[in-house]
Amino acid sequence: MAGEIIHLNVGGTRFSTSRQTLTWIPDSFFTSMLSGRISSLRDETGAIFIDRDPKLFAVILNFLRTKEVELKNLNLSPLRHEAEFYGITPLVRRLVLCEDLDDASCGDVLFHGYLQPPCPPLPEGLDKQRSTSTTSLDVTDVVRVVGGSVVRVSETAAVATASRSHSRNSSLDSRMCHSRQGSHDLRTRGHSRNSSADLRHSRTSSQDFSRLKMFDCGSSSTTVIVEPLRVTMVRGHHNWICVAYLHFVCCFRMKDSTGWHLIWVSPYMEIQVERIAINAKVLNPNQDHSNKMVAASFDSMIRLWNINDDGDSREIGVFNLNVSVDSLFFIGSQLVALSQTGKVGVWHSMTQHWQIQDVVPITSYDTAGSFLLLGCNNGSIYYIDMQKFPLRMKDNDLLVTELYKDPSNDMVTALSVYLTPKTSLSGNWIEIAYGTSSGTVRVIVQHPETVGHGPQLFQTFTVHRSPVTKVMLSEKHLVSVCSEYNHVRTWSVTRFRGMISTQPGSTPLASFKVVSLEDLDPQASYTAGNDFGPFGEQDDQQVFVQKVVPETDQLFIRFSSSGQRVCVIKSVDSSTISAFCVHECEGSNRMGSRPRRYLFTGHTNGSIQMWDLTTAMDQLNKEQKLSPGGPTPTELVHLLDQCDLSSSRSSTPCLSPAPSLVGGLPYTQFYNKLRTCHLASQNVNSAAQDPGEDSDVQASQFRERPGDTEGACNTPTTNEKSSYWV
Repeated sequence: MAGEIIHLNVGGTRFSTSRQTLTWIPDSFFTSMLSGRISSLRDETGAIFIDRDPKLFAVILNFLRTKEVELKNLNLSPLRHEAEFYGITPLVRRLVLCEDLDDASCGDVLFHGYLQPPCPPLPEGLDKQRSTSTTSLDVTDVVRVVGGSVVRVSETAAVATASRSHSRNSSLDSRMCHSRQGSHDLRTRGHSRNSSADLRHSRTSSQDFSRLKMFDCGSSSTTVIVEPLRVTMVRGHHNWICVAYLHFVCCFRMKDSTGWHLIWVSPYMEIQVERIAINAKVLNPNQDHSNKMVAASFDSMIRLWNINDDGDSREIGVFNLNVSVDSLFFIGSQLVALSQTGKVGVWHSMTQHWQIQDVVPITSYDTAGSFLLLGCNNGSIYYIDMQKFPLRMKDNDLLVTELYKDPSNDMVTALSVYLTPKTSLSGNWIEIAYGTSSGTVRVIVQHPETVGHGPQLFQTFTVHRSPVTKVMLSEKHLVSVCSEYNHVRTWSVTRFRGMISTQPGSTPLASFKVVSLEDLDPQASYTAGNDFGPFGEQDDQQVFVQKVVPETDQLFIRFSSSGQRVCVIKSVDSSTISAFCVHECEGSNRMGSRPRRYLFTGHTNGSIQMWDLTTAMDQLNKEQKLSPGGPTPTELVHLLDQCDLSSSRSSTPCLSPAPSLVGGLPYTQFYNKLRTCHLASQNVNSAAQDPGEDSDVQASQFRERPGDTEGACNTPTTNEKSSYWV
């Protein structure tokens, strides 16, 4: 009966309403429940029990009564979730519209541009097969980008299928249904809460997607190439950016008046690209200055191309380091490849010579001008002057010179070099900050007039209890990061006439964490594509880019000196951010134009999105208000909801350095520092706290358990492994 009174018990709170109120919306939860299509429970009084939030239900019941909703002091997302559960379609539509008002596809004021994914190159075998085909029919590849995946079908088969099904799209979908389930999950995993499972599947089966797949369509077979357009790395130099995908790389160029343009796409590479480098200003008298160089490495092999402004290119050569390439970059016109095993490969554009040199196993490196500095596992810092490389070779060896030896013989796990500006009185001071495996941070300096005596130890800091993974010495700050939840300590640096000074000396500035979760089995290029910084010139403000979970569409931009939040970047199309980098582009030729700093984010759908960090920092400096640091507890819980932490069989996540932070150090030396700890017990947003407070908190939180050896933790066994490393 329409006037029947219905008594409800929602989460322990009782409600009474009429049947007509609950059932005026067809095909809702209430119509199904009251018609008996779904079973229901009753409490001791006979009221129908519904195990949901009573506060949100009160809002929904009021909407059913009045067809109006009061949104003051309400969180729209939980309310929309409840409305979807109850099937209240009119309310869901209103709430979705309200949420869309805040999320524009054009982004906010910081959004600068959107670059569409390029058309991927064909594998060489398929390209030759198509060019040598002698069939009478004209077979042309149909290329489609479907949710981040590239699908090529022969047009002959597509037309034949269309004649049978009257819909080319439907025929394509039917063929895709025969593919493995993982290929579909890859395109939609950004909206899945169990994204870690999808992530792990995609990263261990990416090789399979590079193969040709045959799908039956009636009586014929159609060859379909399914290759995710996941951006793995982004690198910038001057007004060029180089973007790496799984099996090819491409280059974009910014022009003053017309913006960014796709200039070049590399050939298809069978093995996944692991490292890339770009040099947009090749200073070589034998070549035109319009030439650029792009390098890509996979395993031990390196391919190098020369590219013109109009997109014409030629392959300079393929070089072999004989071991896996861990770092790839340019110093001037020299291409440098490093391996943690202790090999340095150098290609010089003037001599066209590829040289390999064996050194001590490398655990860190940095560049300054024409110098390459190497931190090694024997506690020494070596340097190579690349400017003198063509002229100073002896017995076909590079000139590798030991610069400094750590007093404790600890391996050098992080390195940063700062060259002071030249003055009329003296040349460059060389200032080097480095971190060690024991957690020590040291600063050494060398005056140009005392080169023969070597650098002198200037300062020592022992505030970290875990290995130092990053260190940055700039004009105003010293920043160090250790492997314990990316714990950051910063100091302000005092200078006199541009040179570091002891009066009053370096003073503690801030202590905070840049928490970042990583998948246990990432791609080889994940480390290079998701490095959190710090980014920026050493004479300017530097920033960290915090990516809290692997599968997310948000990044937190924070000052590296204080941990203060600059802004939050959110993908304009809700696609997952798979790689990022911060790069400063040159200003235009117009009067008064200045360089601007941009954040480039690569996404799983193949697109590149650009964000103006210069504007973000200018706005923050004008407002002069204290902003939060990393994600707040509410934001962190929301981000963790996007990944699956439930597959861990361990009672608590294992506190350990992320794989990308281990660098070249043996894992066993890091495991001695591990402690079991729950993520919720950490104060994620602890920027600018008292410097001594952090050490006391850490000491209280990481007591050894009875029976544990000194400095050891109860590490997960094969039956107790966590989904993510912290």
